Amino acid sequence: MSAVLIVLATVAMMEGVAYAVHRWVMHGPLGWGWHASHHDPDHHGVFEKNDLYAIVFSAFSIALFALGSRWWPPLWWIAVGMSVYGVIYFVVHDGLVHQRWPFRMVPKRGYARRLYQAHRLHHAVEGRDDCVSFGFVYAPPVDDLKARLRASGVLARRQSQHPDAWRPDRGED
Repeated sequence: MSAVLIVLATVAMMEGVAYAVHRWVMHGPLGWGWHASHHDPDHHGVFEKNDLYAIVFSAFSIALFALGSRWWPPLWWIAVGMSVYGVIYFVVHDGLVHQRWPFRMVPKRGYARRLYQAHRLHHAVEGRDDCVSFGFVYAPPVDDLKARLRASGVLARRQSQHPDAWRPDRGED
């Protein structure tokens, strides 16, 4: 298999890995301790505890670079794919969605808007339960996510607890 195919396949598979880690590790009992900082609306500062995940994932990639350069070259190209996915994640999630760049840009249309809205809906839930949209590059249709939030009852609970809060069921941004 050519290096380009390995890299592209790895980038595509990383979205599945990221979804699984986000859904069952970060929102699970073992990983919530770090990830909770990412869902804290009162978080201040440049870094959050959740950023430790980037260090862990970088360590995996570095290990694959080392193993690939010494023993099995395809591992090196897998590490390249993981790194490419990491850059995409940084640009899309940290930059576009969470505005951790020194400038602000809210997408007005297209897939970038859908991705932005899907992740906002992910953060519409307080705590780790009943969240939707765990991917970072793939965004399910926003109407489907809103329907799942309504069906779970989380939006009604949130509205009763915080009547002046942003309401994703009204399509606000």
